[in-house]
Amino acid sequence: MAAGGYAGVREGVGTIAGNRKVGIKDVARVAQVANSTVSHVLNGTASISPEVRARVLDAATELGYLAERKVKATISALRTVLLAVNDDALPENETNLFSWTVLNALSRDCERRGVRLAPFAAAGNLSAEQVLAAASEVSADGVIIVNDDNRDLLNGIRAGGIPAVLINGEDQGMQVDSVTPGNRFAAQLATSWLISHGHRKILHITWAGRTTIHRRLDGFQDAFRASGLPLSDAPVLRVGGYEPRFGEEAIRQWLAEHGGMDGVTALFCASDNLAFGAIRGLVAAGLKVPDDVSVMGFDGVALGELVMPPLSTVKVPLEQMGPAALNLLEQRILSADSDRAAHRLELGCSIIERSSVANLP
Repeated sequence: MAAGGYAGVREGVGTIAGNRKVGIKDVARVAQVANSTVSHVLNGTASISPEVRARVLDAATELGYLAERKVKATISALRTVLLAVNDDALPENETNLFSWTVLNALSRDCERRGVRLAPFAAAGNLSAEQVLAAASEVSADGVIIVNDDNRDLLNGIRAGGIPAVLINGEDQGMQVDSVTPGNRFAAQLATSWLISHGHRKILHITWAGRTTIHRRLDGFQDAFRASGLPLSDAPVLRVGGYEPRFGEEAIRQWLAEHGGMDGVTALFCASDNLAFGAIRGLVAAGLKVPDDVSVMGFDGVALGELVMPPLSTVKVPLEQMGPAALNLLEQRILSADSDRAAHRLELGCSIIERSSVANLP
């Protein structure tokens, strides 16, 4: 039973005769509250004290009422969720719009559902010991991890027994639920779109990031294979990170090593940040975007429509990732099944067409 729960719940379960359907009245009787209070708690229609809310949720869970109604999005079995992130994911700045947008939407959805979101930010890489200790300290029902798909971290959290969902990462061992953009398919879609605009030699600028970033490289190469184009015309340039300065460095490096663009007519960058930097690098080198070189990004952050020229990019459903993670976490808790297979939810992406990409004859 959850901390702060009502000790009489299990005793009350046995008093329901036969196998008749459990209703709000049963929950109210076991939790020793009014029927209207149960309705308010389950539907989020009034402010209820944490102690009373806990009693109602414990009663509804033990009686099986919550599981019967779990398909209704207005019900939340979550009270406190630990948000585990690296400290560089929290501030809002030019290089952090992806994570900031995801976390902002997650925070709003928690507020709507009456769920307390307890942030835990670590300097550097997260560790399972840190996360589990922080979750215990705030009596968290579950954990949401953002961006960090380190195997040791995920295996440790799985072994700790607390429900967890990973946002924007992949658990290669498929032990932890996850929500991520459909990176590989979206990258193939974007590259095929560039090819359909006449581009035949496309440079992919990326970095040695998480598995999700590797999927974007896979999709880039998939598009060349599907179009019957040689991978020799799909060069890959790996840089030191995803910040715009690395995009600028990539252009300087390519131009210096090849004496020009060497036939490349388009860039497909693994993030919008790299694309922003690449545009600056091209302009500094006296090249025009898109007249000389087209540029395509990936993420769909708001800044993309403000740069010059406005950036064509892959739109990731950033504001849907947090709510989707909460849904997965709730389903995991309501199932109460230790053998439930991990779920990997991939969200569809789309192309935003702006003026940084030109048609070739």
